[in-house]
Amino acid sequence: MLLRLVPEFELRRDVLPWLAERGCAAALDTSENSSALYVVNVERNGKIIYTWKGNQRNTHIGLYDLQTKQNEHLYMFEKNLNIISCSINNERTLLAVSFCQYTEEERAAQLLQSVSKYLTLLIEIHPINNVRVLKAVDSCVRVQFLYPVEGRNASRESRLLLVSEDKYIEQFDIHVVAEEEHKVVIQKSGQLPRAKVADDLVWAQWDMMEQRLFYIVPKESKSTLRCVQFYPEENFNSILESHLDIAVNDTQLKLVNFGYDYCQDQDVASKSLKNLQVFTSKAGGLCVCCSLVSDIPHEIIYSIYFLHKGYNKTFTVSLERAESHQLKEVAFMNLDYYVAAYLPGQFLHLLNIQHPDMLCYSLFLTGEDARIDALQNCSIRCPWVSAALDCSAGSLYHVSISDSALLQLLHKSKRDCERLAALHCALLYFQHTEDLEMQIIRWISENLSTCHSFDPIQEFIIASLYCRLCPETENLDKLLPYTSLHDWIGAVPGVRCATDIISLPVLEFQNSKGFWEKLNSNLESVKYAEPHLHYHSKVLRREWHSLSEEREERRTTAYLRNIFENAKKVLSHLDTWDSGARLVPLFEEEDYQQQLLMGLMVAQLKDHLMRHLQYVGKKKIDQIVLDYVANLLNLVHRIMKEVWRRYQLHSCIFCFDERGSAAEFAVFHIMSRILEAANGMCMPLPPGFHTLHLGLGVRCLPLHTLLHYIDSGILQLTETCVRKLLKDLDDTEQNEKLKFSIVMRLPEALGQKVRQYWNHPINANFIARKYVKLLLEKLGNRQCSRPVPERLSFPVEFLPLNYLTNMLAEIENQGVHPYEKQDHVNARFVEETALKHTMTLLGLKYS
Repeated sequence: MLLRLVPEFELRRDVLPWLAERGCAAALDTSENSSALYVVNVERNGKIIYTWKGNQRNTHIGLYDLQTKQNEHLYMFEKNLNIISCSINNERTLLAVSFCQYTEEERAAQLLQSVSKYLTLLIEIHPINNVRVLKAVDSCVRVQFLYPVEGRNASRESRLLLVSEDKYIEQFDIHVVAEEEHKVVIQKSGQLPRAKVADDLVWAQWDMMEQRLFYIVPKESKSTLRCVQFYPEENFNSILESHLDIAVNDTQLKLVNFGYDYCQDQDVASKSLKNLQVFTSKAGGLCVCCSLVSDIPHEIIYSIYFLHKGYNKTFTVSLERAESHQLKEVAFMNLDYYVAAYLPGQFLHLLNIQHPDMLCYSLFLTGEDARIDALQNCSIRCPWVSAALDCSAGSLYHVSISDSALLQLLHKSKRDCERLAALHCALLYFQHTEDLEMQIIRWISENLSTCHSFDPIQEFIIASLYCRLCPETENLDKLLPYTSLHDWIGAVPGVRCATDIISLPVLEFQNSKGFWEKLNSNLESVKYAEPHLHYHSKVLRREWHSLSEEREERRTTAYLRNIFENAKKVLSHLDTWDSGARLVPLFEEEDYQQQLLMGLMVAQLKDHLMRHLQYVGKKKIDQIVLDYVANLLNLVHRIMKEVWRRYQLHSCIFCFDERGSAAEFAVFHIMSRILEAANGMCMPLPPGFHTLHLGLGVRCLPLHTLLHYIDSGILQLTETCVRKLLKDLDDTEQNEKLKFSIVMRLPEALGQKVRQYWNHPINANFIARKYVKLLLEKLGNRQCSRPVPERLSFPVEFLPLNYLTNMLAEIENQGVHPYEKQDHVNARFVEETALKHTMTLLGLKYS
């Protein structure tokens, strides 16, 4: 199963044995009391409040501590009551309880019209002392104590929220005093001070971890979502307002996370298919999830309002086989980076909160892959991130994505959309783990040819860099790319998606840190995202090609010296991470082209970040950029190392006197795909990559294929590999053909360096021609007073003379380009080589 649910609390496991010790369990075993034990509330500090009916039909309230794993009896009512809501303050001195005193039948039978149906009490429980009535009304009331931040000293003031079914919320300020014998009692100051928090609301949700109240007020055809933030030392502020195109039924107030009235929740679930919840994430994400009613049978509709992105996505899922009575509302779970939309027995949809723009980053599963054994119904609430409370079963689970199940899905999936979503989930949700990274690399090496709509190497490198560096610096996630894809035109089978632009929320806060600051930053990036903020390699590619084509003598400019200094910093930074013996022979040679690209990437990425992160400081940005490029090279090396280990290759493969193995050919193919991925993103490769790639090509490819790869640019001739090839291979007929083909394709500058390592007449012919051309160029550069003789109109049958004549004509037509530096050439050697070559062509014997 993709979602792993670990039970942190279960009524039957954690409470029933304790009740049995107290002699209370017998009353819970009868069928008529099957619902007598249920969870009432979950507090911020992990305290779970539950209620049960005793042997004498008394109503008890208990507390389970998730940290100590201990139960505690809080209070007992000497009558059979239906507990609606219950909350305990942080100091565990006050207990607020709301309950129904009798049913409608009892009211009619006993003529209790003058007695209020619902009662809300405030009870002193340290020790049990005094009881105060807060509300005595005919409408249901929910209670919830506010909690201070963790680590704060005990307070003499508690604040309590009362949520009335009459669609208003108010706050009570309760002052307590400590008396003798450690008694804590409510200060006798008459009526408790109170303040109106919200009114005219039709829906409300309590965020207990962050002490926020979200609520919806109907506005004509639309609804307005508002949020009130409660502060530890201050009062409260209305901080957010957002207009949503959601028609919320205003006949009954709907509440989320304000306790769990078992009877009422069961009744609401049976009558309505609508479920609406608000989820927040640490990175400043704000989502409104809503399960909608569909008029078409076997069709499920739900919407996710990505308020931090400025758009809404509505998903329509067509169910293949489902009985009408089995259809229930979609349940939502908050996994921080993802929101899970779940319909038991049908589907599981993991929606990427940070990057919801394309469906290929969200994982949609059906059938066995979507099964969650622990959750067989939709009465699910999320009291905090990565937690799920099954209200009907009374079980609290820690919810997480299973890395083993995700990797298994990655291996067995046949669709690109599932592969890409699983790959991103593995990298971004689990952040950076060595073992997971190794398994992903193994999957990539096995599936290079099966992914058609994306390059798995590109996605692995870009997403890995993103998740490694972005958590370290604020707003860096808006500037670094998270994917190599610019768009995706695929579809998820069985799912239709409609995207609508919505208005951005309005925030009103001052000096607020944490979530609100991050949300505001996300909203600002949406407003000013044109041109797009993410770094792109277009300019880098153009500059790299321009500098690569310049001549050698222009490489000493201050600009280029700075570029190569950047590259040196990257390589020195990299050496500190991988100082041990390297399995793959990389980083061991000078590579002008790759170092040029490294230095350019450092320069351009630094400029990009400086434009948007000036407040971070130049020194920090320099470090970020060096880490980014060095991590990039390290990831390529990591891929190579895992591939090298998998195919059990030796540390060095530069032996050209034998053909390569099947394992070497497989590694050569993977290196070709790495090169293709690097070229597509214009990213540098470790120095020595092209040498290693060429060495494997020489060993594994037939000559015509090898030359085709060289001519098409897949293989690049490097000095290290060509020099070793010319020196180590003997001059058999096949090797001469190989060497000659290589020498013919060498660039001019490289040819001058390595041709001298091949002591062969063919190579000597090249050297001689080059030397003669040099002499003629120098001669043509002198001022000569002699008249230039007319060219002969007929060919001369003396081949050296023909060659000299053609060379002179070429110099005359093209102009003179003398070289400043030339290697020393023995004149006698040139003469002998030219004579030998001429006599060979004439068929004469040379002695």
